[in-house]
Amino acid sequence: MALSDYVSTFGQDLLGRYDERVHKLAINAGMTCPNRDGSKGNGGCTFCNNVSFSPNAKKEPLVSEQIEAGRQVIAKRTRAKKFIAYFQAYTNTYADVEYLSELYQQALAEPDVVGLSIGTRPDCVPDEVLDLLAGFQADGYEVWLELGLQSVFDDTLERVNRGHGLAEYRQAVRAARLRGLPVCTHLIVGMPGEGRDEALASLEQVVELGVDGLKLHPLHVVKGTALANEWRRGEYTPMGFYEYINIAADMIERTPPEVLYHRITGTAAEGILLAPDWCSKKWMVLNGIELELQRRGTRQGVTRESLLAGKVVASDLCQSTG
Repeated sequence: MALSDYVSTFGQDLLGRYDERVHKLAINAGMTCPNRDGSKGNGGCTFCNNVSFSPNAKKEPLVSEQIEAGRQVIAKRTRAKKFIAYFQAYTNTYADVEYLSELYQQALAEPDVVGLSIGTRPDCVPDEVLDLLAGFQADGYEVWLELGLQSVFDDTLERVNRGHGLAEYRQAVRAARLRGLPVCTHLIVGMPGEGRDEALASLEQVVELGVDGLKLHPLHVVKGTALANEWRRGEYTPMGFYEYINIAADMIERTPPEVLYHRITGTAAEGILLAPDWCSKKWMVLNGIELELQRRGTRQGVTRESLLAGKVVASDLCQSTG
């Protein structure tokens, strides 16, 4: 058995549709965000490492150069020959649409790039940018809009200095779905003041509004952040390993099977990570979630309550996933 036997993963979906492995290649386009340039605030979110991800620290390589570097890394791992250009760092729709079009087209000009995944904030997706992305999709490219929501609770978003609320996310999702653009929503588990109940409530609200993909991240403390100072003062305590494993499994059980998980954990390099230390161990977390779902005899879309009520039994699940 593998994790994909319990979870509907984006990787397996791509494999089924393209009949070969398709990998994301992360691209840093040197963007900033309105929560850093003074438009909405300064300093960014409390958990964001401003030094490590500063777009002004150095000139980023050309998009084509970053794609080539990514190819070389992937060639040593899986030998995938098709890629999705993932514009990841900061807010990748926060610029003039003409400039964005040029950037995205640089990626799509590469013969082995089959699509785009655009990471951004819910308050930075104007209609003209959505129209641009919809146009690429109409041309046959794989296009995903990745929205960093993190939590549906406005008080939590205000506490971490996010600079937007649920209302902006709701509007962005509605506008994207009107154009047929698939949306992948990022949720952070373990936000300050939040636990299992809040994580499940965020998931339920996102699913209710309509979503095509999800990314789960445990909140971790990294150097150079306001959150690091809170952690040192004892004002924030990171989530434990088994607590995250159980909450992630609960969320997976409650996620409709047609929603694709693009990620179920997030990591930080040991050189920058302060806490918790298990956030540097990606495979330990992934294996832990898989083992927990296996232990429960469950999978995505089947809640624990349904199992206990006898609506679904483990033997049925084994037959459906085998």
